[in-house]
Amino acid sequence: VQLQASGGGLVQAGGSLRLSCAASGTSFSINAMGWYRQAPGKQRELIASITNGGITTYADSVKGRFTISRDNAKSMVYLQMNSLKPEDTAVYYCNAVGMRTVVGRPRAFDSWGQGTQVTVSS
Repeated sequence: VQLQASGGGLVQAGGSLRLSCAASGTSFSINAMGWYRQAPGKQRELIASITNGGITTYADSVKGRFTISRDNAKSMVYLQMNSLKPEDTAVYYCNAVGMRTVVGRPRAFDSWGQGTQVTVSS
């Protein structure tokens, strides 16, 4: 399953950006999707996730400012980022976990997008 992320860019503090991530492939079903980010010199961290049933979780650092949503029919996940801060500057990655059929057998997958840069200037 391939993931393609888009929507990053440069924005001033207080501004907004919307990230999108599209999943593609054959014979797969997604259980959960999420957004991670990795700032220079720091570990990759999970900032938001959403299950197939729409249950969401957020890191404390983005709660109340970021909103994750999902279009199951299109196999897409979105991250609406408002009130951006310079500390939100990072490469953002989308992730999907689920099941796919390989040679007639179910196999779990854990796929990552290529990352999209978000830079917030002060």
